[in-house]
Amino acid sequence: MGAAQNAASLPLPRPAPRRPRLDVNFQQLRSVREAVRQGFNLTATAEALHTSQPGVSRQIRELEDELGIEIFVRVGKRLTGLTPPGRTVLPIVERLLQEADNLKRAGDDFAAQDRGTLTIAATHSQARYALPPAVRDFSALHPEVSLRMHQGSPRQVAEMLLAGEADIGVATEALASYPDLVALPCYQWTHAVLVPPGHALAADAAQGVPLTLARLAQFPLVTYEPGYTGRSHIDAAFAKARIESTIVLEAMDADVIKTYVELGMGVGIVAAIAYDEERDARLHAIDARHLFAPNMTRLAIRRGAFLRGYVYDFIQTFASPLTRKVVEQALVHRDGSEFEI
Repeated sequence: MGAAQNAASLPLPRPAPRRPRLDVNFQQLRSVREAVRQGFNLTATAEALHTSQPGVSRQIRELEDELGIEIFVRVGKRLTGLTPPGRTVLPIVERLLQEADNLKRAGDDFAAQDRGTLTIAATHSQARYALPPAVRDFSALHPEVSLRMHQGSPRQVAEMLLAGEADIGVATEALASYPDLVALPCYQWTHAVLVPPGHALAADAAQGVPLTLARLAQFPLVTYEPGYTGRSHIDAAFAKARIESTIVLEAMDADVIKTYVELGMGVGIVAAIAYDEERDARLHAIDARHLFAPNMTRLAIRRGAFLRGYVYDFIQTFASPLTRKVVEQALVHRDGSEFEI
C-alpha cells in the first residue's frame, strides 16, 4: 500500500513544449530570392515582383521574424549582402519555390496533357541552324503547345534555366559547368573556314593543298566571340601549335561573320552547320575538322525541375538518343557524363 501511495505521489513527466507552427508564405520566399537576384536593390526587387518597396521590406522582415534570424546584412535601410544564416537559408528558399513551381506544373500536366507552353533558351547558332527541324516536327505533333524561343549567350542560357525562365537550354559552351543543371550531349559538330570564291585559300583547296593552321594564320580572321560556338577550341588549337593569329572581328552570330567575310574583311571560321551551299553562294567553305577539336552541343534542364510530357517529346525530337528514360536516369545522377554519344 505504501509503495503504491509513494508511486502515485510522484510528479508526472511534463510534456515537451510544443514548438510554434512556422507561418511562412510564398510571397516572403519570393521577396528574399528576388532581392538576391536583383543585387539587394529593393526598388528593382519591387519592380520585378510587381509590388511596392515597402511591401518587399515587410515580407522580408516578417520572414526574418518568423525564423528568428536576420537573412540580410543592412546598412541603414539598404540591404548589402547575406548574413551567414542567410547564406544557409537561401538554397532552402530556392528549393521550396522550385517545388511549388513543380507542384503547379504537375497539376497542369494532368489537367491538360498536351496543351501549354514550352520555353527554349538557345544561342543564336543553335536557334538559327540546329533547332528549326526539331521545332517544325514537334509543332506538327503538338499543335496546341505554344513555343517560345529566347536567345542569348551560353551564360545567359544557363541563367534563364536556373531562374526558371526556360524549360530547355541548348548551347555548346558553358552548360556542363553548372552543377544545378543536367547537361545532356546531343550531337558533335566541327568548324569550317569560309572565304570568297577567288580567295587564295579557295585556290589551295581546288589544287588539293591541305589547309594548315600556319597557312590560316597568314590571313586576318573573323570568328565567334569568346565563350561562343566552340571558340575555345579555336584558341586552343593555335595556342597548342604556338602560332599567333590575328582576329579582326568577333561576333556571336554566324550570319554576321559571313557578311563581313563577303566584304573581304578576313577569313571566317564558323560552325560547319552554319554554311549552306545554296544560300551562301558567294562563299566557299573549307572543311576544318582536322584543325580544331570537335564540339559537343548539349541540351540542359534544371536539376529537380518537373518536366511535362511534351517536354520529353521535344528533347527526343531534337536528339533521338535522349529518350524519356535516359533523361530521367540523368536527372538522378550528378551529371550527364554517363550518356555521352
